[in-house]
Amino acid sequence: MEKLLALIDENPRKRIRDHDLRKMGIEPARARRYFIKNYGMTFQAYSRGRRLGEAFSQIRKGTKLDEVIFGNGYESHSGFRDAFGKTFGMPPGKSHSKDCIMTSLYESPMGAIIIASSSKGICLAEFSDRRMLEYQLKVLKKYFGGPLIPGKNKFLIQAEKELKEYFEGSLKKFSVPLIFPGTEFQQKVWNELTKIPYGKTISYEELAGRVGIRKASRAVGMANGMNRIGIIIPCHRVVNKNGKLGGYGGGLWRKKKLLELEGAYQNLRLQF
Repeated sequence: MEKLLALIDENPRKRIRDHDLRKMGIEPARARRYFIKNYGMTFQAYSRGRRLGEAFSQIRKGTKLDEVIFGNGYESHSGFRDAFGKTFGMPPGKSHSKDCIMTSLYESPMGAIIIASSSKGICLAEFSDRRMLEYQLKVLKKYFGGPLIPGKNKFLIQAEKELKEYFEGSLKKFSVPLIFPGTEFQQKVWNELTKIPYGKTISYEELAGRVGIRKASRAVGMANGMNRIGIIIPCHRVVNKNGKLGGYGGGLWRKKKLLELEGAYQNLRLQF
């Protein structure tokens, strides 16, 4: 499916029909199964979402409505307004000051990662098989007050590039802008997580001390587990004080692999 995804990325406004898929050697049923499994929607729904996401971005930039409508493959104003309203819950004319969350799927060596971005930065990076993913997506909708649609923006492109370099071992510090709304306490914890250096680990107790509440290791652990931007906000670098890994929403095997990648796992074993 890489060829198909690349084609969509190159021209998200293009309508790709079943006969186009067959010309590429892809059976429509296979494309449907792939997109339902990885995106929770059919290929046609994914393509429609990409076109509407592109249209949303164009409207916010001030592009004329006729250009937006016909440039994204719609044949009439009414058809576009109907599709736009169903997706964004508002008419196109009221979307200039609104935001939406764009999502993409990054295939990492440890499994697929769902990445999401607002117009200000990355707000989600979760392994697609994490049980809390659906809940985290609902939280994003609540905080940002807009829909989640498949798409690409500069932050998603940057995040995918940096994740690739991270897994290759050539990147030790992420620079992609982040936005992580939450309670005041959660934000304190998440900010401290970003300060843990590559290749290092700290205990939950130490993290609690860093946020100014030394006896709140359990609360810190809960906030750690609610981190929506895995790897980039490195909650995997927090371990138990006895040297054991502790918990990890993406699975302990991934936490171990991430620490091994960073050279921190062996150091952790040597400390205890």
